[in-house]
Amino acid sequence: MKFVDDFLNKITMYRLVLYYLITLLVAAAVFGFFTLLPYSPGDLAFSTLLILATSWVTNMLFVKGFGAMPNVESVYITGLILSLIITPVAPTNYAGVGFLVFAAAWAMASKFIFAIGKKHIFNPAAFGVALGAIVLGQSATWWVGGNLPLLPLVVLGGLLIVRKIHRFDLVIAFGVVSLFTIILTANGGNFITAVMQTILHSAIFFLAFVMLTEPLTMPPNRLSRIIYGALVGFLFAPNIHLGSFYFTPELALLIGNIFVYIVSPKGRFTLTLLEKRELATGTFEFVFAPDRPLTFRPGQYLEWTLSHRFCDDRGNRRYFTIASSPTEEVVRLGVKFYKPASTFKRALWAMEEHDTLSASHIAGDFVLPRDAKKKLVFIAGGIGVTPFRSMVQYLIDTKDTRDITLLYSNKTASEIAYKEVFDAAGSAIGLKTVYALTNEPSPVPGTYAGTITSDLIAKEIPDYKERLFYISGPHGMIDAFTVALRDMGVSPLHIKTDYFPGFA
Repeated sequence: MKFVDDFLNKITMYRLVLYYLITLLVAAAVFGFFTLLPYSPGDLAFSTLLILATSWVTNMLFVKGFGAMPNVESVYITGLILSLIITPVAPTNYAGVGFLVFAAAWAMASKFIFAIGKKHIFNPAAFGVALGAIVLGQSATWWVGGNLPLLPLVVLGGLLIVRKIHRFDLVIAFGVVSLFTIILTANGGNFITAVMQTILHSAIFFLAFVMLTEPLTMPPNRLSRIIYGALVGFLFAPNIHLGSFYFTPELALLIGNIFVYIVSPKGRFTLTLLEKRELATGTFEFVFAPDRPLTFRPGQYLEWTLSHRFCDDRGNRRYFTIASSPTEEVVRLGVKFYKPASTFKRALWAMEEHDTLSASHIAGDFVLPRDAKKKLVFIAGGIGVTPFRSMVQYLIDTKDTRDITLLYSNKTASEIAYKEVFDAAGSAIGLKTVYALTNEPSPVPGTYAGTITSDLIAKEIPDYKERLFYISGPHGMIDAFTVALRDMGVSPLHIKTDYFPGFA
């Protein structure tokens, strides 16, 4: 399991999905060669290359026409998804070729045409095949989910994706509602056969793991994610219909996308760099001016996109917490730089004043409780302190005094970030801060020498069992503190952790 965790921590969600889709296509070609699948490797290769070429050309045309920031990784993912849900065709199958080209072109076009505030509304692949069915009368077969030889790969790879992004709540809601609806609507009451057919010969896993979890068409918080999953799961059930009209997987997903748009923050933002400054040793803050005001809750995150050449395996997109408060007019990003730095961080560092990047998908449940009387504990490790900077600055600006203790761990005093904010919060709102230094060669006044342990928590916070704990930092730290707090008798319901796609 450690190998799996190490692998997932080193790769972004988008790159993981890309590798997963490529693996499925390669496996399908091998199975086709040995006649375990009814598709020849030649037809599969032709269809995939045609879809990818159409997707790339269409995307480039719209990028130039709209002056948008290109994201080739997204183009490849959409194209590969289409290759896995539209039946492969031979070059002489002109009707089939036309459907492939039409679906791929409209999938990419939908990201620009059906976008509000520079943010697309619909899952591109689902939109492309749905429109193709309406206009051309041809449908996607979702063949990747209907062939048993591919099922183990679909499930195992899909579980890695969901584990990576920590969206089991969404997938479980979809699966439970879908199967329950299938049981209730089974023809002749033979629900066992209906369920087995769905599990073994339908798109249920691929839809749930790959398309349902697309970040930009996913709701911003846990409750709306559960509703979204349940809605799509209900409509996915094959016997759900309106008169003679039956829903397809892509239509179920598109209706869910409309719900997501209604409940989600709208649009994509262009952020212009105003300044960058060193916060602490190896940690820098980038201050941006947004093209329009951001509405978010302290502790939430954004997907940041910075196009640059020769991207490494982590791609050109990242999820970072917004370090600024909603009360500030600027957008702050705190970043820790390690050696060797990723191409994304090198491109970020190379930004000069007035350079821009784009951001979208404000989301996250790692936010302050609405009950201001709830006593809190913040535990941060390194740059994991950024959501607490947002929260604390917001409390200072709104004069909201709460009973909060911050336990902030770093190796040395020089690595403490945003210390001026937390120190000011001591007198402004009564914040108690304990700076724990694990590798400081000499004593530092006002700090604690050592790691944050159960004993330290009990000493500094005697009423810890009454409090709500927020933990943000490296994965190992988050997992360790979660176990330690449970061993101390803290309810799992009183522990919140800062997980989001790309960080998980």
